[in-house]
This record gives sequence, structure tokens and C-alpha cells, in this order.
Amino acid sequence: MRFHARVGVLPHEREHPQPIEVDLTVWHERHVEATVAAIVDYRALYEETARVVATDPELLEAIGDRVAEAVLSRHAVTRVRVAVRKPHVALPGPLAYAEVVVDRRVGG
Repeated sequence: MRFHARVGVLPHEREHPQPIEVDLTVWHERHVEATVAAIVDYRALYEETARVVATDPELLEAIGDRVAEAVLSRHAVTRVRVAVRKPHVALPGPLAYAEVVVDRRVGG
């Protein structure tokens, strides 16, 4: 997923939205009979992620934590992995992106 957010510790990062990418992987228990109530709604996961990003969290870590918490508490999943990348990072050398990964399980 791709969004624009005011994320970072530098003043200009907090003033101007920058591109970020979020990869979201979820695990859920396999049900013998798949029903609409037992499936993972990818649209809802996207909306949950977009809602978190729209709050303009200050750090990539905050985005990962908040998305993981929201997904685990509101969806029928047992584990979630959230990778949050920022392609444009102000560093003195070459870098493709900065990335933070949050991996959480129900009850852990």
C-alpha cells in the first residue's frame, strides 16, 4: 500500500507529506467451512491502515505498532506483520529506503 504522511523527526518531514509504503501480512485460523464471516476482508485492512496513516504518526514505528494493534483487535487474524518503508530518507549516503517491521501475535 502506498500513502503520503508527515512522518519523521526533522522539521521539514513534519511539514511536508512524503511517500511511505506499508506491507501487511496476516495469518488466520483455517476454518473447515469458509464463510463470509470467517474471511479476511482486504478492503477493511486497507481502510484500517489508511486510517492510521491519516493520523500523521510521527515515526514509522508508530505506524507499524498502530496498524498491528488495530488489525489484531478488529479482525479475525492470529498474527500480523507490518513493514513500513520510507523511500526518501535524509542520510549522507545512498539508501533505497528505511524500513521498520512489527510482528505481533494474538496475546503476545
